[in-house]
Amino acid sequence: MLSWDEFDKEEEGEVATKGANAGHATEANMDRLDGAGAAAAVEARAVTASDSAAIVRAKAALDKLDIAEGLAELEGASARVAVDEKRMINCRADLNQLVPFKYDWAWQKYLDGCANHWMPQEVNMTADIALWKNPEGLTDDERRIVMRNLGFFSTADSLVANNLVLAVYRLITNPECRQYILRQAFEEAIHTHAYQYCIESLAMDEGEIFNMYHEIPSVAKKAAWGLKYTRSISDPKFETGTVDTDKELLRNLVAYYCVLEGIFFYCGFTQILSMGRRNKMTGVAEQFQYILRDESMHLNFGIDVINQIKIENPHLWDAEMKEEATQMILQGTQLEIEYARDTMPRGVLGMNAAMMEDYLKFIANRRLSQIGLKEEYPGTTNPFPWMSEIMDLKKEKNFFETRVIEYQTGGALSWD
Repeated sequence: MLSWDEFDKEEEGEVATKGANAGHATEANMDRLDGAGAAAAVEARAVTASDSAAIVRAKAALDKLDIAEGLAELEGASARVAVDEKRMINCRADLNQLVPFKYDWAWQKYLDGCANHWMPQEVNMTADIALWKNPEGLTDDERRIVMRNLGFFSTADSLVANNLVLAVYRLITNPECRQYILRQAFEEAIHTHAYQYCIESLAMDEGEIFNMYHEIPSVAKKAAWGLKYTRSISDPKFETGTVDTDKELLRNLVAYYCVLEGIFFYCGFTQILSMGRRNKMTGVAEQFQYILRDESMHLNFGIDVINQIKIENPHLWDAEMKEEATQMILQGTQLEIEYARDTMPRGVLGMNAAMMEDYLKFIANRRLSQIGLKEEYPGTTNPFPWMSEIMDLKKEKNFFETRVIEYQTGGALSWD
């Protein structure tokens, strides 16, 4: 057996390292540790009398393990990564080496996302339940808005999560961006959880709500529009590296960040948050407030990724691609305008479909300008400036004053 006692004493004549190297093992000691560690690992593989037949088979299988297999997938892993070698797409440097950072903004967004963490059960739904059960509590128009939005959002965030996990994460080749994408995927799961929590709390017909993206045309059109930009890149065999495939990924990023999260969510957010401002469905509104804050960060991250790809691959952002991206944003705006008219056929909550159309055009101009495209709705202003104020609120500020008094992770909630 190996004995570690020999490492307790310095070799005769060896002097402790001082100055800049103080506190670090000498090279000779490190070499001895490496050798001892390798020998210990080999010894651990040896079959012993106490090993069961299954353990013997496991050790034998590992004896045949070819560590060379799969090294092509980790090409470049043997060398340390320099910042200049990092790229947003088609990077051959080791994806597992997180630092040094090239895009500090991506890491900061990951940290900000972690700081913004919340869970649906933190929100008190008691007042919402009482109001929803009261036949006189809400108008038919208000009930329609709540149900339509829960129907769309309950599946929309799942579509986004699927796109991230099955396609975007694999194709983005920058580790700090991947770190944020993992955080975003978890947040999408929290959002889907939040909608389910609202639906369950209000005792809604779960089948009706979760199937709206199949059954309600204004909801189905939005889902179908987004899904068509996922089909090709979600194929496990899809790879970037050519102009055509790189553009396909870029289209997907524009569709999901600029349109799905950047336009399709805004009518519903505005409607629900307007209810909260009127002290109606305050629990649902608070959930949407937190979700909107998360989605704003998702959107800003996606815009940065798109613009970085453009900087590193200017040949992709040609006249054809600019026109295509413009059309995608305009099509998304039109679909959201139709959704607004469907969910709000007459004035409600201090707004109407015409006001919402102006707001969506204002949002579309923002999305176009954020990726360097010309605004298509000149002179449009924001009829709902309070939406910007809500997005800026921190979690600690109890906007609707419905926060749960005691939150027990993995346990029951206790209300005051």
